[in-house]
Amino acid sequence: MSRYARKSEVLASSVISSTNQALASLMDIWDALGIKEEMRLRRIEEVKKHIEELFNRMIHEEREMKDRIEKSILYCRKELKALCYELSVEEYKVDETLTILQIERDLRLRLELLSKMKNERLEELRILQQKDQELCSDLCVTPYYIPSGCIPSHTQIEELKEHIKVQTEEKRKRLQVFSTLRTEIRQCLDEIGRQPENSLEQDAICEDEEAFFLTPENIKALTVLKAQLEIKREDLLSTLKTVKEKVHSLWDLLQIAQEEREACQKVSGSSISEELRMWESELARLDELKRANLKQVILNIRQELNSYWDKCFYSLEQRKEFAPYYSDDFSEYLLSQHDEEVVKMKMLYEKCQLILDAVAKWEASWTQFVILEKKALDPNRFSNRGGTLLKEEKERAKLQKLLSKLEEELKSRIDLWEAEQGCPLLIKGGKFMDYVASQWEMLKQQKEREKQDRSQKKEDPTPFKTPIKRPAGLCSQGTPNSKNRKLNGTTNSTMSRTNITHSSGNQTTGKVPLPTIKFALQTPLKTRDTPVRTPLQDSNKQAVAFSGQPGSYSEFKEEISKKSNKDAIFNSTINENL
Repeated sequence: MSRYARKSEVLASSVISSTNQALASLMDIWDALGIKEEMRLRRIEEVKKHIEELFNRMIHEEREMKDRIEKSILYCRKELKALCYELSVEEYKVDETLTILQIERDLRLRLELLSKMKNERLEELRILQQKDQELCSDLCVTPYYIPSGCIPSHTQIEELKEHIKVQTEEKRKRLQVFSTLRTEIRQCLDEIGRQPENSLEQDAICEDEEAFFLTPENIKALTVLKAQLEIKREDLLSTLKTVKEKVHSLWDLLQIAQEEREACQKVSGSSISEELRMWESELARLDELKRANLKQVILNIRQELNSYWDKCFYSLEQRKEFAPYYSDDFSEYLLSQHDEEVVKMKMLYEKCQLILDAVAKWEASWTQFVILEKKALDPNRFSNRGGTLLKEEKERAKLQKLLSKLEEELKSRIDLWEAEQGCPLLIKGGKFMDYVASQWEMLKQQKEREKQDRSQKKEDPTPFKTPIKRPAGLCSQGTPNSKNRKLNGTTNSTMSRTNITHSSGNQTTGKVPLPTIKFALQTPLKTRDTPVRTPLQDSNKQAVAFSGQPGSYSEFKEEISKKSNKDAIFNSTINENL
């Protein structure tokens, strides 16, 4: 600043020097011309006047410029203050050390910048509000509110952008829901074979998505419409299924040829309603045919009814309760009675199918268990070799365990079913557990009767049988085989007592025993009428006569495991040396 000030002062001094030189030149000219003093004064006054006018004009212009700059500063300050408030920015502060021109320039540039920011924000607001208005019109919601006539803040602009983003996502979701509902509604209408009947259905299947307002109410209405159409479709499908079942049942009753059935099944309509009409016409035709063949139809229904009675374990008394089964008056009323009974039995079977299947499994297991129990009581079971007894005993124990488990499960299931249904579940005319108890009691009584029969047979005297003479050379006293040596070493006392017993028996009958026979058990004399027996069978018969037959394989094992006394004979091969 000092440097520029010095230059201006030098320039001002040069102006003064130039003025003095100009005046001196004028004086010289005037002296040469001999102009008088009065004329010189007037000319000098004219020069002074021109110089003063020039300076005055320049001073006026500069003052006007200064005033204009000061006014511009005031205006810029005012506008900047307003813009800062509108734009929600901090008020701009000017460096007061600057000159007036610098301050004016700085304020003017800042004002231009804020004005540009204002215009850009207003333009952005206009675009965002237009987009928000379109979204909100489609969704029928309230647009984001920004007071008109004011400049939005940066926060408001960001909130508006977020609002538009949320509404855009909401519109996308609603469009997706609408597209799905429209597809499903079209499909339902096509399946049930119905045209749109109201404006909502017409709008629902229209191609123009923009023509449908995606309001929550409209979406809800479409959802309700879809649910109603699905219910209608399910009703038609249920009706169609029922009609088909009736047709298949009549096909079986009337014994329709397979070719006719396949021809009818191949024909299908374009919609459920059309297909239902086709099957209903087939049902009507079969009803006419059924009325024309009432007797055969009723007989076929009785066979089906018998199968359901068997599945439900109906007793004879329960079956007799349905009196129309025994009627010979084949009429439509009798047919309807049979149809109702079949439907009732079918519903009963489906209602407690799990229980009835378990009862059938118990019956099969019980039958097999009774068979094994009878085998266990057979006196000839010990003649079977190859581990058959052990296998049968294991199978019997397994079945007994399975029966107990099934009985417990069935008891809990039946109790739960009766509590839910409020009525008893009858198996063969009574409660299942009573039936089970009666079966076990019958089996017990049967075993007692068989045991008594065996006891009576043991008490009956056994007729004497003549011993069979053993061929010579098979057994000699001098060269006994290993079995004879074993028996001679372990059962001497037993054989001596047995010989005494046979000797006394021979004396009463007049027979003399063979001197070479030293064993307790003798083979009866073989005749033409005497069947051939194996040594194991003879030993079993004699064991029954002396010690009694064990009732089961478990009792047989217990007898084997007992400590043997010196009179017991368990080896059936001792007859081989006789």
